[in-house]
Amino acid sequence: MTDKPHHTAKAFFTLPDYRLLALTGADAVQFAQSQFMNDVSMLADGQYQWNGWLNAKGRLIALFALLRLDAQTLWLLLPDAAPEMLAAELGRYVFRSKVKLTPRADLHVSGQPCAEENNSRQLQMRDGDVLLPWPGARKIAISAHTSPPDEAAYATWRAADLEAGIPRLDPQQAPKWTPQQLSLQRLAAYSVKKGCYPGQEIVARTHFLGQAKRGLVLLRTLTPAASGDTLMQAERSVGEIVSTAGTLALAVLPDDAQALTLNGQTVELLS
Repeated sequence: MTDKPHHTAKAFFTLPDYRLLALTGADAVQFAQSQFMNDVSMLADGQYQWNGWLNAKGRLIALFALLRLDAQTLWLLLPDAAPEMLAAELGRYVFRSKVKLTPRADLHVSGQPCAEENNSRQLQMRDGDVLLPWPGARKIAISAHTSPPDEAAYATWRAADLEAGIPRLDPQQAPKWTPQQLSLQRLAAYSVKKGCYPGQEIVARTHFLGQAKRGLVLLRTLTPAASGDTLMQAERSVGEIVSTAGTLALAVLPDDAQALTLNGQTVELLS
């Protein structure tokens, strides 16, 4: 026997905003490499990376985790964007490529808190489910089976997304921001070295000329804020709230922002 406490794993619960889009076919990886902002060629089978799709002006249309199951199967795990919309938009660029875009409404996404952080990008297969570690000491399961809803647990999950620097984008926030303005280098979500992709010139120029003067900041408000709310500094508009979870928020702000207010109330800047 031992006196050490045992960690009891909490049950998985459904993540209703997380959905899947599958890219399948002989040209799936090549198509993703030509369209998405991260270097897909760096992915091996059974791994995932953060990635996204930009418009020609370098603004983020969708942020997602890109899972490589094998050489002809990629999954886009979308925290916010509708897979049907994204499939329709991406489909305009398929041309003669041997790739099929399929929203996977038959698969369900669930989350579970973990005892400790796992920074691996390695997928696990268990009883037909796909498991992946998630930032903030959490785990995601993709399965044909649904997990029960838990509103309180999901509210905590969304707050943990913001604390991990994962911007949750409402439709009005996409496409609006560059990867640098959303500080997506923290997630290693884009590449400045790979070949051409939509918006690549804007991303590379911003990176190499050091023109990213604004970034994502975590803050706490006295009352719940809304996406799109304006932050003030000395009666001057300096930034905008991108994502919220209760009184937590992510905002795009200048690097030297301080003494902020929202609707006349003081805002606390968090690390």
